[in-house]
Parts: sequence; structure tokens; C-alpha cells
Amino acid sequence: MNKKSKISIVTGAGSGIGRAVAIALNKDGWIVILAGRREETLIETAALCNTADTLVVPTDVKDPLSVKALFAQTLKAYGRLDLLFNNAGVSAPVKPMEELTIEEWGNVIDTNLNGVFYCTQEAFRIMKSQDPIGGRIVNNGSLSAHVPRPCSAPYTASKHGVTGLTRSTSLDGRAYNIACGQIDIGNSKSDMTKKMEKGTLQADGSYKIEPTMNPKDVGRTVVYMAGLPLNTNVPFLTVMANQMPYIGRG
Repeated sequence: MNKKSKISIVTGAGSGIGRAVAIALNKDGWIVILAGRREETLIETAALCNTADTLVVPTDVKDPLSVKALFAQTLKAYGRLDLLFNNAGVSAPVKPMEELTIEEWGNVIDTNLNGVFYCTQEAFRIMKSQDPIGGRIVNNGSLSAHVPRPCSAPYTASKHGVTGLTRSTSLDGRAYNIACGQIDIGNSKSDMTKKMEKGTLQADGSYKIEPTMNPKDVGRTVVYMAGLPLNTNVPFLTVMANQMPYIGRG
């Protein structure tokens, strides 16, 4: 199978990391199905790719029926699926835990964890039944899958849940040649990190400016993971802005 025949789905492809990964995969020869809530931003991503090798499918990963439609359209258009990048995610307002609303908690869990499960489930159904069998799933974990930021209970809990799902997916996929790994990303420059460049809350209660990195480097990393043969897997990989205050005490 040549690269041009390899089919990928990227969720949250309308901006940030999702857009960078979609562009990188497309540049590497992948056909990319662009999934996300806003059609207009997905179209913008497609315009930055070779549009002949993209398919825009507006999708809400919180909605199982919307997810089913995404994978059904992919199968109808291309007949198989080789890569799923579970990237769509949101965060809750930064506030003390007791002030969070049930809706704020639920929105993060529904998007960041349930959405990953819904997409993984549909990917398994395709990858287990196609010929040749198998495929690869890469989950966007975040450094919050390891340690929290202050006042981030919903996001941190969701990303710890993604880690558990990555492990289970990797194990359950072995018999079907499905490889699953996780990329944990720290401070990739996007709209979500703008506040970090002005100062963000630290564990000691202070506010400090944090460096960011180019999301293109995340794209390059996912392309590497995606290009491995299915008998090789990267279970967990961390890529981060080198000067961010993550490695170290306190």
C-alpha cells in the first residue's frame, strides 16, 4: 500500500494542534478526514492542505451518532481507515473545584474522554474488519495526563482517563494488529496558550510567563508515530516546550 492510499481521521482539525497535524499528515502523503464542530474552520484547514486529499466532516465528538456518521462517511468514501488521531478537546474555566458547575465538568469529560472512546470504538469496528486488518490510533494526552495545573480538575481527570483508555486500547488491539499510542504535549502555541505568554497560575500560587513551542513540531512527531509499521508502537511520547517549568522540583 502506498502512502497516498493511507486514510487518516483527525478530530479537532479546525485549529491548533489538530490543524498542524492534519497539514503534516497531508504533506506526508496521507488522505486526511478533517473532523470538528465548525465547518468553516475545517474548510480553512483543508485550504492549507492538498484539498484533493481531504474530506471535511463536521462532527461533535460528544455525540455518538455524530461520531458514527463520521466513520460511516470515511468508510463510504475510502473503504478503510489506517490512522485515527484523537485530538478534540476542551478545558473548563480556571476556578476552585467547589465553584465548578456540573455542566462545566460534564462538557470536559464528554469531549475529552467520552469522545475519545466513541471514536476509538468506531475505529476498532473498521480496523478489525478491513483487509489488510489493523491500523493505528494516537491519542492526545497532554502533560496533564501526568501532573495537574492548579484549578484544573476536569481537564486533568479527563486526560488521566485518556491514559487508561490508551493502555486498554493498546492491549485489546494487539490481536487485530491495531497499535495505540499517546502523545503528551506541553505548551504547543495556540489560542489556548495565549494566556501563558502573559502569565499563568503556578502550583505555588504565583503567575509566570511560560514558553510555548511551534505546533508544527507536534505535527512532525505524529507523522513519525503514524509512519511506523504496525508491529512497532510508541505507547507514550512527550513533546514539550523545552523551557517550560515541567521537569524539576516544585
